[in-house]
Amino acid sequence: MITEVGKLYIVATPIGNMKDITYRAVEVLNDVDIIAAEDTRNTIKILNHYNIKTKLVSYHEHNKYDKANIIVKYLKEGLDVALVTDAGTPIISDPGYELVKLCYDEMIEVTSIPGPSAIINAIVLSGLSSNEFSFYGFLPIKQKERKIKLEEIKNDNKLIVLYISPHKLINDLTDIKKYIAENRKIVLLKEMTKIYEKRLSGSIDEIIDICSGQEIKGEFVLLISKDDKIHIDDEILKLNKMTIKEHFNYYINNGFDDKVAMKMVAKDRNLDKREVYKIIKI
Repeated sequence: MITEVGKLYIVATPIGNMKDITYRAVEVLNDVDIIAAEDTRNTIKILNHYNIKTKLVSYHEHNKYDKANIIVKYLKEGLDVALVTDAGTPIISDPGYELVKLCYDEMIEVTSIPGPSAIINAIVLSGLSSNEFSFYGFLPIKQKERKIKLEEIKNDNKLIVLYISPHKLINDLTDIKKYIAENRKIVLLKEMTKIYEKRLSGSIDEIIDICSGQEIKGEFVLLISKDDKIHIDDEILKLNKMTIKEHFNYYINNGFDDKVAMKMVAKDRNLDKREVYKIIKI
């Protein structure tokens, strides 16, 4: 008799508010044979809330390689397994990648049960431009690695998303201040979806001032805006490579009238408006 192989379900769980779980997630957590949890003490609270009696096993950063092999063994025996993290969507800044890769290597089916994600929730709450963003997880602890990562962030002109632990908040903000340009806006989100959810926004100095001297608790997501100055400088550099007439026509084609276009060309090139006028009218 051939045993049918089980399936691995990657299940998103609430990031704070216990009601933020999908019907499908509850159904899957009820139906699988085993739930592999980053911290069983946290996951049991969700299971008890929804009266789910499924067997729990631990799967975390310190046992992820050995436990991945054990979980694959369960799956090959025909058992279905759900992978969950402490909060949100598994694998992102959490263990799980190794297990998923091993399942694919062993031709075991993997599917995802989508739901809450702290990254996405923070971006939509930030009020910052988010057509492009870079997620860097937690900053490294070792100073050499941290410096390399901060330099990388400094040169990345996308919306930046970082996780910050409460006991490292001031230290991380202080290090970010050393590397990140003054004109990049900062948004700090705390305890999202919970009763004490809070959003702070401003310069890095303003955020540090607000947080200093306070009792710091909860989970934090930090967002750093694009550097608008870099964007503007790059745009002006491109325009200044045009002839003055091309530069002028660029603004006309974007809906500006003659006078405004001339003023903008003069400002971009640090010229007198009369000089621009003479060249355009030739």
